[in-house]
Amino acid sequence: MKLEMTELGPVKRAIKIEVPEEAVNKEFDKAYADLKRQVQVPGFRPGKAPLAMLEKRYSKAVEQDVLQRLVPSYYQRAIKEAGVVPVLVEIPPLERIKVKRNSVFTFTATVEIKPTIEIRDYRPPNPISLKPDSRTVTEDQVNQTIESLREKHARLEAAPAGTPLGDGMFAVVSVEGFLDGVPVEGSKKEGHLHQVGSKEAVLGLDIDEALLGKTEGQVVELSQAYPPSHPDGRLAGKTVQFQVKIEGVKQKNRPTLDDEFAKDCGPFETLSQLQDKIRSELEGVLKRSIEEAYKDQVIERLFQTHHFDLPEVLVDREVRTMVRQRLMEEQRKRKGAPTPEDQIRLEEDVKRLQQELTPDAKRRVKVGLILEAIAEKEGIVIEEKDIQEEITKLASGLKLPVEDIRRMVEAGGEDSREEFRDRLRAEKALQMVYQFAVIQG
Repeated sequence: MKLEMTELGPVKRAIKIEVPEEAVNKEFDKAYADLKRQVQVPGFRPGKAPLAMLEKRYSKAVEQDVLQRLVPSYYQRAIKEAGVVPVLVEIPPLERIKVKRNSVFTFTATVEIKPTIEIRDYRPPNPISLKPDSRTVTEDQVNQTIESLREKHARLEAAPAGTPLGDGMFAVVSVEGFLDGVPVEGSKKEGHLHQVGSKEAVLGLDIDEALLGKTEGQVVELSQAYPPSHPDGRLAGKTVQFQVKIEGVKQKNRPTLDDEFAKDCGPFETLSQLQDKIRSELEGVLKRSIEEAYKDQVIERLFQTHHFDLPEVLVDREVRTMVRQRLMEEQRKRKGAPTPEDQIRLEEDVKRLQQELTPDAKRRVKVGLILEAIAEKEGIVIEEKDIQEEITKLASGLKLPVEDIRRMVEAGGEDSREEFRDRLRAEKALQMVYQFAVIQG
């Protein structure tokens, strides 16, 4: 085999592969031998048909068979000999390639390869320098969390007699509509609990403003005009008078901030123990947040200090993934079956998102290639136990069974597992660089 590699760009190569005549003839001999055993030619016993007759009848089919034998095999040998690791392979369609017996066979594969990356220093004595993050947990944050707990444990109780309704309080109301003094069928609602200020409509009425300042036992009258086009013929073009009776006034009573409250919140004997636990949890969350912020600084430094061309196929692949994820998120927010207008909007959204997300996709690809190069340099390997530990960690964070997460990872087959492994490897590489980094001051 002969090969000739031509540089088409920083990360693109054309590999011209020449298969020797002897190898071509050998594959033709195999193909016709297989064919002779499989076909039946009238007038000849199985396996005894003359080669010339087979060549006349089946030459095109045999040529395609030989191509399918030669191209994948010699392509794999060629890229191994050339020492390239392609991320995209473009081989001309087999129907456009010609192969003949007693002739050298030549074809060309175009490949995109990963760039050669010269990793900048990140180990001592030249580690990455990070700006300090001086955030701390404050007493206000602890107190806010305590107040949230008090709100969670609050009880809805009847307010003292004569208490006027205010924003955030609750009213038990009975509503009924009348047309010319006669009750309107279907316009009655009794014992409805309504939070003042919630903007929640009751039988289509906005009652918040009318309830403010009112007390238990009072009746509020409201009118509602309906347009002539209203689907209910009884109401079309008419005005309905509604009576809203305040059956009760309720308010949330939060528990007293004392040791008894702490006991209700968990295995605590005193309020001080509860506060200490909350402070500890907030500090844990803040510590993880600060670490992620430091890693973001590391990523930014790696991104800014490395310069190389990106394989277009990797960027395109990342853009498609990001667009698909964004569209799935938007679809979940929408309700009902898609309409023809939705399909038109979808096509417009795809084009918009492709332009909008391309810069971020390029950044992700670049950072991923840098971390991959660091992992190669450091000899980072992901073992099966690393995968299982990460699956267990994800299951705990998402509060799902471990088997469910494992099925999600394995659902996409080997490609999905390899992508999962690559992500873990990149995270380990980032963690290593972060551990070497130095915080200023």
